Amino acid sequence: MSADIQYHPRLYLSDGITAGKLDKIKKQLARNPVMARVYVIVLSRNGVDQLDIFESKTLGWPYYRKNPPVVVGIAQSYGEAIQIIEKMAQECLNARGDCALREYLLCQG
Repeated sequence: MSADIQYHPRLYLSDGITAGKLDKIKKQLARNPVMARVYVIVLSRNGVDQLDIFESKTLGWPYYRKNPPVVVGIAQSYGEAIQIIEKMAQECLNARGDCALREYLLCQG
């Protein structure tokens, strides 16, 4: 259903997502994002924000089928997605001394 979703080489995951579960989630996101029932963290495209969080079913929208996002994280809940972003921000701050997450993630890729 969705176009080829791009995944960041160092994909951030919430604690409950194992390697086996990740494969299943990726297949669901590619075939039928509504059924994946996860939250995805993607690089923002609006030029203002760094990251966006949305429910996986959003990937089924026509815009995302034509313009697949770069997924940098997958979480089982919105709260876990926030925790992942907090972890990213801390890593970025430790590595760069700032919280330019988008640039930090693009440099890792």
